[in-house]
Amino acid sequence: MQIFGLDIGGSGIKGAPVDLDKGDLTQERHKVLTPDPATPDSVADGVKQIVDHFGWTGPVGLTFPGVVTGGSHIRTAANVDKSWIDTDARALFSDRLGGLPVTVVNDADAAGVAEMSFGAGKDRKGTVILLTLGTGIGSAVFVDGVLVPNTELGHLELHGHDAEKKASSKAREVEELTWEHWARRVQKYLAHVEMLFSPELFIIGGGVSRKAQKFLPHIEGIKAEIVPAQLQNNAGIVGAAMRAAQE
Repeated sequence: MQIFGLDIGGSGIKGAPVDLDKGDLTQERHKVLTPDPATPDSVADGVKQIVDHFGWTGPVGLTFPGVVTGGSHIRTAANVDKSWIDTDARALFSDRLGGLPVTVVNDADAAGVAEMSFGAGKDRKGTVILLTLGTGIGSAVFVDGVLVPNTELGHLELHGHDAEKKASSKAREVEELTWEHWARRVQKYLAHVEMLFSPELFIIGGGVSRKAQKFLPHIEGIKAEIVPAQLQNNAGIVGAAMRAAQE
């Protein structure tokens, strides 16, 4: 069974058809840059470009970088335009896509669901936390495989700042930090999350997961196991499609 998955991020929008039996993309994903400002209308235009690129005419699952309730309503918008707040995203995207069935889910929750089904979290019990280190920090918390939605742990306060302002991949790039220096910041963040939740496993996702060997070996003192996401930056696309298939 194939469903279209689409991942809206702070820097890029990417999508592809997904084979739900294998948890993998059936075609090479297509990507456009996230518009600036990332308003509802401009992002919807980017979404349409990607769906049109594949000539897709079936259900579409989309991720969003913020709290999403009821598969449609946006409650927070940290890394996109604030005009998203209280938007009915399902109605917006469905209208822009000519009435196609649409489901919207938090981006990290989607990535987490994919990793728990097909990747690093498969068959893992206890508390598992996926953290996507990208433009911001997204989180997905699972207890015995069950998702606790919309946790948004990237906004925990750490040393007087939103954690994602210091420990995201974007912070590393903007401040031109070495991998080792940045790893120490990630370590402090993981220690804080571990103190609050005592997980058995941290899964590190986002695009930076492709370069896990550059920073994970520098992280010390964390009791939980730490592994890179296996689906890497495709996890959100796969998880969005999985969510759409449940509708």
